[in-house]
Amino acid sequence: MVLVLQCLGGLALVLLAAGIAIRLLYPLPSLELRAASAHITDTGDTPLGRGVARLSRDQRDRSGIHQLNDGRDAFAARILLARAAVRSLDIQYYIWHGDRSGTLLLEAVRQAADRGVRVRMLLDDNGIAGMDSVLAALDRHPNIVIRLFNPFVLRSPKMLGYLADFPRLNRRMHNKSFTADNQATIIGGRNIGDEYFGARDEGLFLDLDVLALGPVVEDVSRDFDRYWASESAYPAARILPEVSLEELKQLSRQASLVETDPAARAYVEAIRSLPFIEQTLAGTIPLEWAPVHMVSDDPAKGVGKAPRGALLAAALRHAIGEPQSETRLVSGYFVPGRAGVDALGALAARGVDVAVFTNAFQSTDVWIVHAGYAERRKPLLKAGVRLFEMRGPDRADGKRPRRSLLSTGSGSGGGSDGPVLRSSASMLHAKTFAVDGQRLFVGSFNFDPRSMHLNTELGFVIESPTLAADVSNAFLTDIPANAYEVVLAEDGRLNWLERTPDGVGVHTDEPGTNGWQRAAISLLSRMPIEWLL
Repeated sequence: MVLVLQCLGGLALVLLAAGIAIRLLYPLPSLELRAASAHITDTGDTPLGRGVARLSRDQRDRSGIHQLNDGRDAFAARILLARAAVRSLDIQYYIWHGDRSGTLLLEAVRQAADRGVRVRMLLDDNGIAGMDSVLAALDRHPNIVIRLFNPFVLRSPKMLGYLADFPRLNRRMHNKSFTADNQATIIGGRNIGDEYFGARDEGLFLDLDVLALGPVVEDVSRDFDRYWASESAYPAARILPEVSLEELKQLSRQASLVETDPAARAYVEAIRSLPFIEQTLAGTIPLEWAPVHMVSDDPAKGVGKAPRGALLAAALRHAIGEPQSETRLVSGYFVPGRAGVDALGALAARGVDVAVFTNAFQSTDVWIVHAGYAERRKPLLKAGVRLFEMRGPDRADGKRPRRSLLSTGSGSGGGSDGPVLRSSASMLHAKTFAVDGQRLFVGSFNFDPRSMHLNTELGFVIESPTLAADVSNAFLTDIPANAYEVVLAEDGRLNWLERTPDGVGVHTDEPGTNGWQRAAISLLSRMPIEWLL
């Protein structure tokens, strides 16, 4: 035992020394002489500005909302905004992949810059793996400026940076927004990558964004300015390796190759044929007009300096108010912690009907997050909270079913009678909840300690009974049909109810797990790491 402790102590000293060395060899650059900029406001005479003015006539202080439930619609919406912009694009993301959709979208952004559009991109440095050369080249474009949030100065292997500056690097910018000409914006749960936009066959995410027009767009633009000028936003040129202008030309060639690839060509053709494209170009896209409140974290949270009252969680409680009858929560990463269990339990004790939809073990991509949720299931159920878990593989070949959050029908706010689970995605990634059938939240905020205390987040509170009813109705039909309902059996053990056309099946062990997996989940759930999840 003494030898083990000595070895652990020696390892700790080695890691500490390595961290000090990395910090000395790779110090953070200075933010002095960083160029100041703000969002462009005189955009009423742009094509987007004129279109929004026409659509919003007589709407006063209400904003227009269109739900982007389908991944391909969500990709098309971003491409359309990039092509429609004539003055500015302000883009903020946690993850940007260099895959098919990520490359096509970067090329659309570069083409906008070639037309004279000013582009500002603020990207979290934890989510741009393999993109250094491309981003460095784009940053050399005279109309594109890129900043990295809480960057790793040591570029390879980046993870070693945690040894030198863990408190800062453990805080990430999880916000997601895409704003064109200060007239239209997209916010929600999607990052930039094929899994979010239906651009590959397997491993797709069930997600939700909204396209917004009207007064709330100005709020998003001002918030972008806050982050752009924050202590965590470093000019990419001070972080990324220097590259030649040839790299910028390479991006265009790469996009052309993507478009000529058979699978990519099929994807692009599918995008072009979407009804969403035709509706948008014709100005007939369905919109739900409602009061919309933007909520976000103070960007000082990125360096641990934000006061508690300046956090999204506080703003969200103020904007949502106290639920009176029902709360419907959808979160791919749901780790309520003891405080969350107490809060949801208190609502249930007051007679509020509380239901949660999250990933089952079969559909999660992060075991340790599932473990943080798993240990809270019994206390939640005992407190009167209903739990639904998105089902994973249920086919003979063991592959995961594909589902997406689609719109059907002809209701307002995206032409939907409500979100419906279809067969095209394998994992829940959306972050939304509805209260009392009156108010809806859509954004980047996961209901976990990381979103609460470490990462920065952004979202909308939408005062629309129509859109709130979409989420509520999904818990009546589509979610129970595509999820396990977790319940407590008479003996106090967990059971998973699976509804099928043949009836209701009961699983007494967690579906899709074997003995060693259940043991691993149990072990992980007992580790004191919930605050990191």
